[in-house]
Amino acid sequence: MTATAKLSVRDMALVAMMTALMAVCSWISIPTTVPFTLQTLGVFLACALLGGKRGSLAVLVYILLGALGLPVFAGFSGGAGALLGSTGGYILGFLLQALVMWGVEALWGRETWWKLTVSMVLGLMACYAAGTAWFLVVYARTTGPVGLATVLAWCVTPFVVPDLVKMALAILLQRRIGRYVG
Repeated sequence: MTATAKLSVRDMALVAMMTALMAVCSWISIPTTVPFTLQTLGVFLACALLGGKRGSLAVLVYILLGALGLPVFAGFSGGAGALLGSTGGYILGFLLQALVMWGVEALWGRETWWKLTVSMVLGLMACYAAGTAWFLVVYARTTGPVGLATVLAWCVTPFVVPDLVKMALAILLQRRIGRYVG
């Protein structure tokens, strides 16, 4: 698909399916010491299966649906409150994650597992950075100042291993079914 190409009906259907998958992934909560959802798996899959352009579009649609109040975020939440709250930066960071993955794809492609892995790692780091910065600002305004190390311990460290597992699952799924989505 060229940069000037318009989205076909097939493309729009794939974007809609990945948007719906992201919503379903956000509703699935894995109960551990720090519960986590499968939202990042949805973002990884959107970009891995659809490519950067359509994957980023799916993430944008997902965020816009949530901003409009549809309960597509974790815990069946939605609305401006979910985005403007202390963890809203991580949701907005999903778009940055997708855009970084698209950028890496534009530079190197995504035809090998290691290129896809690099794009996912860099995208996840961008999401963590955006979400952590947002959390620091919002938490300081609503509760009081908190240190970066504390925020990283609360909001990033517990999620690194689960996110790496989701990344591996997304790469495996992309390798298995990617040719059918194309």
